[in-house]
This record gives sequence, structure tokens and C-alpha cells, in this order.
Amino acid sequence: MMIEFPLKLAVATKEGMAISEHFGHAKQFHIYAVYPDHCRFIETRQVAHYCLGQHSDQSAMAGILEAIKDCHAVFVAKIGEGPTEKLNNIGVRAVSRYAYQAIEASLLEYVGRVAAGEAEHEF
Repeated sequence: MMIEFPLKLAVATKEGMAISEHFGHAKQFHIYAVYPDHCRFIETRQVAHYCLGQHSDQSAMAGILEAIKDCHAVFVAKIGEGPTEKLNNIGVRAVSRYAYQAIEASLLEYVGRVAAGEAEHEF
């Protein structure tokens, strides 16, 4: 499979430095265009967080999916199986293996793994 660069990646982050936010708690996603050798911050997309204690807000979930549906993957500190499945259904991968790590280094490593065909089935 040919990878087209840049890959557009969404990041759930509290402070803009690390992949530090739980998917369900995110009020915004930082969007990056990632090339094999560098990444560029594009924009911040605001969303309504859908995880409200023990229940979830499905209309908020629809808004989140709409906000990041053009991204190859979303990087999160943590995500449940339900949201992961909904993301998979729209072709967006949920990636939690870089939880609490620096954003740019993580995105570059991930893109390197995708380009090498290694990141196909890992989360």
C-alpha cells in the first residue's frame, strides 16, 4: 500500500506538548501534517467531550468523528473499545501506544513505522 504524505494526524493533548488526553475527555484535537522527516502543526479543532462520568453523549461522539474523519489516525493517552470501533468504521486509527510521550517525536516514529509497513495493526 502506498502511503501519501503528509499523513494528517490528530492528537488529544491537554497542554500541546505530549499525547496527554483521554479520547473521551478531549475538548480539542491538535491536527498535524506529518512527513517522513518533519511535522507541521496545522490547527486546533474544538469538540464537545462526550465522556460524562458513567454515560456517554452520542451526539458529542458524532461531532468528534466529524471533526477528525479526515485524519489517518488519532493519538490518545487512553481510549475505550467502543470509540475505537467507531473510529475504525470511518477509517481512522486510534493510537494509544505513545501515551504521555512528546507529540512530534511520537508522530514521526509512527509515520516511520507506517512507511515501513509495521504500524498496520497496532494501537
